[in-house]
Amino acid sequence: MQTLWQDVRYAARMLLKNPGFTAVAVVALALGVGANTAIFSVVNAILLRPLAYKDPEQLVFINHNYVKTNLKASVSVPGYLHYRDNAKSFSEVAAISGWAVNLTGEGEPERLQGMAVTPSLFPTLGAAAAQGRTFTEEEGQVGSNRVVVLSHGLWERRFGSYPAIVGKTVSLNGEAYTVVGVMPPSFQFGRELGPAVELWSPIAFTPEQQNPNNLTNEFLQVLARLRPGVTPGQAQAELDTIAENLRRQYMPGMDASNWTLLLTPAGELVVGEIRPALLVLLGAVAFVLLIACANVANLMLARAASRQKEIAVRTALGASRLRVIRQLLTESVLLALVGGGLGLLIAMWGVDLLVRLNEDKIPRAHEIGLDTNVLFFTLGVSLLTGIIFGLAPAFQTSKIELQDTLKEGGRSGRSAARRGVRDALVVLEVTFAVVLLIGAGLLIRSFFRLQQVDPGFEPEGVLSMQMSLPAAKYGELPKRAQFTRDMLERVRALPGVLSAGTTTILPMSGNNSSGSFRIEGRQVPQGENSPHGDRWMVSADYFETMRIPLVRGRYFNAHDRAEGAQVAIIDETMARKYWPDEDPVGKRIVFEGTPQQPIWREVVGIVGHVKHRGLEGESRVQYYVPYDQRPTSPNLYLAVRGAGDPEALAASVRDAIRSVDPDMPVYRVMTMERLVADSLAQRRFAMFLFGVFAGLALVLAVVGLYGVMSYTVTQRTHEIGLRMALGAQARDILRMVVGQGMLLVAVGIVVGLGGAFALTRLMASLLYGVSATDPLVFAGIALLLGLTALLASYLPARRAMKVDPMVALRYE
Repeated sequence: MQTLWQDVRYAARMLLKNPGFTAVAVVALALGVGANTAIFSVVNAILLRPLAYKDPEQLVFINHNYVKTNLKASVSVPGYLHYRDNAKSFSEVAAISGWAVNLTGEGEPERLQGMAVTPSLFPTLGAAAAQGRTFTEEEGQVGSNRVVVLSHGLWERRFGSYPAIVGKTVSLNGEAYTVVGVMPPSFQFGRELGPAVELWSPIAFTPEQQNPNNLTNEFLQVLARLRPGVTPGQAQAELDTIAENLRRQYMPGMDASNWTLLLTPAGELVVGEIRPALLVLLGAVAFVLLIACANVANLMLARAASRQKEIAVRTALGASRLRVIRQLLTESVLLALVGGGLGLLIAMWGVDLLVRLNEDKIPRAHEIGLDTNVLFFTLGVSLLTGIIFGLAPAFQTSKIELQDTLKEGGRSGRSAARRGVRDALVVLEVTFAVVLLIGAGLLIRSFFRLQQVDPGFEPEGVLSMQMSLPAAKYGELPKRAQFTRDMLERVRALPGVLSAGTTTILPMSGNNSSGSFRIEGRQVPQGENSPHGDRWMVSADYFETMRIPLVRGRYFNAHDRAEGAQVAIIDETMARKYWPDEDPVGKRIVFEGTPQQPIWREVVGIVGHVKHRGLEGESRVQYYVPYDQRPTSPNLYLAVRGAGDPEALAASVRDAIRSVDPDMPVYRVMTMERLVADSLAQRRFAMFLFGVFAGLALVLAVVGLYGVMSYTVTQRTHEIGLRMALGAQARDILRMVVGQGMLLVAVGIVVGLGGAFALTRLMASLLYGVSATDPLVFAGIALLLGLTALLASYLPARRAMKVDPMVALRYE
């Protein structure tokens, strides 16, 4: 231990003796370690850390799965009840539904994100209230479910941490609810899947909802806990058997290729589609760290030349080669630990920035931070990098030809060997930089391709907002329709408003509504699913406001009301799919699940297809119904097209809505341009980080090349002077130095292109409209790196051209 402490003190003295070298090396390592720590913090929170519930590996979600249409759907009430009562693989089964509510009577009206849940949810999660209690089974019955459990955050924010909150009555959607409990601060259920949930209430199923014939009336998320010892595979096998029995009983002729049950571990569902992007980013920062290591190793090799006499003296005094290697490795590890400490500070800033920029788009973003695992990771990475970049210099420096070194005052005949190692490290840096730059180039080109996709409407100049009509006040459908008409009349009269319309679901809002339908005169073959599409209820001016183009027929108008002819508008994809060789205008469709007297709707128009879920991929067929004829949804989105900046209209539009209903909270106020941009958030997140890491790799690689070439010029000053004394021209020296540098770069580019050709295939799922081996990106990056490297080689070569032969011949 004493010897180790001596090595550490000596290493510290040597590093302080060379502050320039130490500063450059520490910064290079800090950038590499900091980038790795920041990304590992995200990976640790999202992919590695278990969900914050009791035995989270036992939690699974159950979905209805329409295999042919690749649709993973929610679960119906009879489905949930059947799985709860018949599946033996689960100890608890709970159902969840969205429950956004208007809180009134406690200051300003406010829209709150809640959940309607079965009382079994909290036992399923293994969670208990911090104050009061959770729900009883009796409170899951119709008429007994006017109770609510608050999140700790809502209790603090809205109720000022009122100590006697349990038993207090609050007004939600115009109805009185009794607070029965407050959850602890650590309970964040629902936030893993979307916006933070602030309150929970029991869901009560009506006899009509429980009818087994409503098996495909799907609106519930079902969460279950596996019994101890039961694996997800065993539970899935049991669900397959249950699905087969249900198909036989309620869906005669249908097979597993149409409808089945799908079990998904809760952790996998929470992670969603971000896993590939995080793994690719983790690989990218590993490359950045390796480039930083190669850079520092080159610096240490260059520094080793000036330490040859020192090492020779130590060897002459009896130090073994192993002892010298240990001393040199101690220096490199100490250097790495200092770089790791600075990298940790960079990571703290970087993680905070990442979360603030993408909090609503990254699952479990509230859990991202520096914990014990991250600190151990940083320590491990720092030690490993210290060993990696220290090994080659240590072995090279410790090879001493004692007599020659002492005679030559530090110049060793092993300079050629060291130069070979430095050259190899430069090639390695360029190789990794090529791979990262090509990956970044593919993501950037893919992102710009995606931005050029036509969303099917014009988002520029449109302000959107959301509201919900509480059942206590707008339970009667005509009242909902009347509120919508009155509100639109007030909003359209505002200065600067060109048009306004409402819809039950807004494109790219993250929500959706769909339904099956039948076409008049066509029978659905036995065992096949009925046609299914996205379905929205909209006001007459919605299409003009969003500027969704009319392909044929007409838009809705003021005459399309409940007492008028029942009509519908379809999109062009639905027209092509179901009426490929005829005009659908004038044809009739009916919704599935309508009462004995079906309400047939005439198709009066065809509009353009809207990219509803996002710019990439294809949405399902779409059809629209006038809201006045079917105001069944209490949730409304308002779209307002303005003559100028749409955000400037927000206050006046809000006032117009409250002039119709003072208790109506308006929320999610944002422009459609921002909504479209937010739909690309995860792609932007991956592209931005990959681009930053690739740029960092390019800088490190070019700096490494410049350092090697500068050192080479310094080492070869005597040779260059001799060449010039013998008649060599400046251009010959330029060609020699630049040629040596560009040869290293050319080898690195060729190897890097081969590596990128193999590795970029792993990121194919992150690309849109661009091949993983896009020749334009590959050629462009090779050219970019070549030109940058040319500049890095030219600067030392220019210095070599100015060498004075008389001075150089005396150079030692």
